[in-house]
Amino acid sequence: MSEAIFLLGLSFLLVVICLTILLLTAIPAFQELAKAANSIIRLADTLTRELPATLEAIRMTGLELSELSDELNQGAKNAGEAVKQVNDGIKGVRQSASSATIATKSAFAGIKAGLKSLGRPRRQKRSASDLYQENLSPSQETEEWQEGTESENIVSNDRLINPDDLRSQGFMGDLRAED
Repeated sequence: MSEAIFLLGLSFLLVVICLTILLLTAIPAFQELAKAANSIIRLADTLTRELPATLEAIRMTGLELSELSDELNQGAKNAGEAVKQVNDGIKGVRQSASSATIATKSAFAGIKAGLKSLGRPRRQKRSASDLYQENLSPSQETEEWQEGTESENIVSNDRLINPDDLRSQGFMGDLRAED
């Protein structure tokens, strides 16, 4: 039995030595845990003080960003409208330039035709019977002459020659009001 008490005492002594070693190694760990706990408390206090202001600033920044994006969208729309107006203006200028070109070409063609007509000799006036005779086909001319005289043919014929008839047959002589 004494041997059992000795083993029990020895076991008890070994447990105490192990616990002492454990406590000696655990004390620095517990100190570090205490420091970490203090840091966590300070961090929580700082977050409690600073987080609402930071969250408010983030919310305001989000609102400002949405306002800026709305302004950018509006600016892009306005720029698109301005580009459209400029494009319409360019189209108008092109059309005006085209019509001015056409008008200029027409004016030059008119001046050229006027100068050409001023430079050539005038034709002698022809009587209405001469013009009428030119427009008759050879078969009509012989039939008409067989029926009567020239003055009777002009009066008796229902068809009078007008300038459109002369133009349609290729006659481009000097047409005046007295013709």
